[in-house]
Amino acid sequence: MMPKEMLGNYFKSHEKELVDYVLKILAEVVKEKTVNVEKERLHEFPYLKIAGQESLVSKIVMRELKAMNVDCQEKTLVEGRSNVLGFYGKGDSSLLVAAHMDVVPPGDGWSRDPFTTHVDKEKGLVYGRGVIDNKGPLVATLCALKVLNELKIKLNGTFIMGAIASEEYREQGEEDPGLDFLIKSKSLNPKWAIIPDVGGNMQMIDVAEKGRLQIKITSTGKQAHGSTPQKGINAVTMMSRLLLELENMQMQYVPHNFLDRPTLNIGTIRGGSASNIVPAKCEAVLDIRYLPSQSAEGILKEIKGVADRLSVSGNYDFEVVAVSLPHEVDSANILVKTIQENAQSILGTTPRPFGLGGGTFAKSFNLSGIVAVGYGPGDDTAFHIADEYIEIKQLLSFAHMITAVAMDLLGYQK
Repeated sequence: MMPKEMLGNYFKSHEKELVDYVLKILAEVVKEKTVNVEKERLHEFPYLKIAGQESLVSKIVMRELKAMNVDCQEKTLVEGRSNVLGFYGKGDSSLLVAAHMDVVPPGDGWSRDPFTTHVDKEKGLVYGRGVIDNKGPLVATLCALKVLNELKIKLNGTFIMGAIASEEYREQGEEDPGLDFLIKSKSLNPKWAIIPDVGGNMQMIDVAEKGRLQIKITSTGKQAHGSTPQKGINAVTMMSRLLLELENMQMQYVPHNFLDRPTLNIGTIRGGSASNIVPAKCEAVLDIRYLPSQSAEGILKEIKGVADRLSVSGNYDFEVVAVSLPHEVDSANILVKTIQENAQSILGTTPRPFGLGGGTFAKSFNLSGIVAVGYGPGDDTAFHIADEYIEIKQLLSFAHMITAVAMDLLGYQK
């Protein structure tokens, strides 16, 4: 019997055992409250000692990898926020499957404890904060390693599992203790990477992501008494006029096969100190998601052009707060094709390439010259919601998929 046939048979014949394993470990990692928020909000979460505190999950991952006799390393930049890398097989070619261990706050509206998994056997779902984003796929990757180990499949390359810190939030200017740290320290340099952080029920493959540009605009007018507004220049009114124009601004871009048009969102606005004072200052921050055909410099120039065309007293200043570049990979590359071929065989469907307006770990890899795509289990509407959920069967299917993809990409001894 060929190894891939053995693989399929194993997942079928050991389904209950593997489901029990996934649900057991998932319950453990969900219980650990690895909520990642800004430092000024830590007081809202008395169970947090530091933001993220991913080491609570790292220790569980390390325990499981050691129990499988899988080579593993703990990599730490910030105490309490460790990353874990597990290595199965040996060889120059390598495939990484990387999932993050931090989660967003539970929020309101839960019908059960968000940090205790709840299994609905009738629907085949498991609930809890992080079950899709991203602890479920993390545990599914552990399951894949467990199966490789049980079957003693000898790969001609290296299958790498990455349990990564700090994806959901990072303070402005703060050094990333997760993926950026691993890449810059040369701890991680795979040939290919799969990032299971996109949902789509394994029916879509993320091959492109928009860039993100944050611009702070400051309008400066002239302060005056509220009873004599004609003696001042209202900075809030100035800002309002500009923002109305920006809402209708048509950015210059080349249409993309997998990304929709660029977008501009007015995220925050602050101005004025009292109702009886004409405000001299107003600040607004824009969040712009842009395409590979655009540039941060070009967009800023377009925005300044809109401001220059306004006939107002006072002045506007512009500051680029942050830039994240767009990225794209060839939708016909070998990683995409291998995922599609195995999905057709295992799932009976062929996932289609698509693009994201947001960003995942895939962006950091691709911008570093590593071919990476987003692909994973779960409904994309289940991210960040109350009663976050994922289909249990899909976690097992994802484990089967990435094991088969690793075997095809890396090769194996028959």
